[in-house]
Amino acid sequence: MTVSRVINGEQNVRPGTREKVHAAVAELNYLPNQAARHLAGSEPIRIGMLYIDPTAGYLNEFLIGLLNKATLRHVQLVVQRCEAAREGEEKPVAEMIANGIDGLILPPPFCDSQPLLKLVAETDTPAVVVSAGQPPEAVCAVGINDFDAAYEMTRHLLNLGHHRLGFIIGDPYQSSSARRLAGFHAAMADAGLNIEEEEVVAQGMFTYRSGLDAAEFLLSQERRPTAIFASNDDMAAATVAIAHRMGLDVPSDLTVVGFDDAPLATTIWPELTTVRQPIMEMAGAAVDLLVRHIKARRTGEPLPCEHELMDFELVRRQSDAAPRLRPKPLAQARR
Repeated sequence: MTVSRVINGEQNVRPGTREKVHAAVAELNYLPNQAARHLAGSEPIRIGMLYIDPTAGYLNEFLIGLLNKATLRHVQLVVQRCEAAREGEEKPVAEMIANGIDGLILPPPFCDSQPLLKLVAETDTPAVVVSAGQPPEAVCAVGINDFDAAYEMTRHLLNLGHHRLGFIIGDPYQSSSARRLAGFHAAMADAGLNIEEEEVVAQGMFTYRSGLDAAEFLLSQERRPTAIFASNDDMAAATVAIAHRMGLDVPSDLTVVGFDDAPLATTIWPELTTVRQPIMEMAGAAVDLLVRHIKARRTGEPLPCEHELMDFELVRRQSDAAPRLRPKPLAQARR
């Protein structure tokens, strides 16, 4: 039993005894009998994860965090690509469940998929949603407070002296988009600003392409914003590109800030001021949370659902500054 505890990483073994077991294992070149481990109820844990776009900055970070933690926890990962969100995402997940996975991790955009959440409930499959703005009570979740993060970033822009703000909303099918917009609205209202006069909002989809269209709309306004807050870094980077194309300097003529702190934030010029989500850490926390619940089920003592909030951070770089005070036109100055 002591050898089993050491090999399985359990903590209730004295350090001295643990060292002796490790020494004996090394000397004998001992390998656990996998068949015996299965019979003893120690079968490996298999976790499924659905993704849609492996090139997106968010998912690159997420997959790295997932793989790193899965390796440490000796978890087998089943990663399945879905061709398009909101179009038959239940089929690959149903296949993973039928093939015997023990639990599911659902990153954006699948964290808000009602068909998937219904399937998880009907099959009684342990699951963790990640980065859902409003996760359901009946499923475990890991994320940040999107409302507070957007509120803090908006307050930062207001404190710099910006009053005319533009905001690019994310995918309307993802609950985090609504929470970030609500945080933006709340900060504007708390500052005593007339929202109808001092903010301009454009719809995006969390993609670079949608950010280009949204930025063109915002910057074509007769009273264009002095600062634009995009709901993710891809759309913020697109805004910087449109500003440069229009001959605007960032940040002297236009402040641009994003959300996520994906790798793209530091690969464009100027580097983006953004809200940092600990994406890799959230992926690792999702694995830990799911493994804990799977093991509890195996012992016949299932745990109640848990919602874990992680810390966010406002990261200042080179894309934000106080609005530039322009001199009055010469004819007006002479009056």
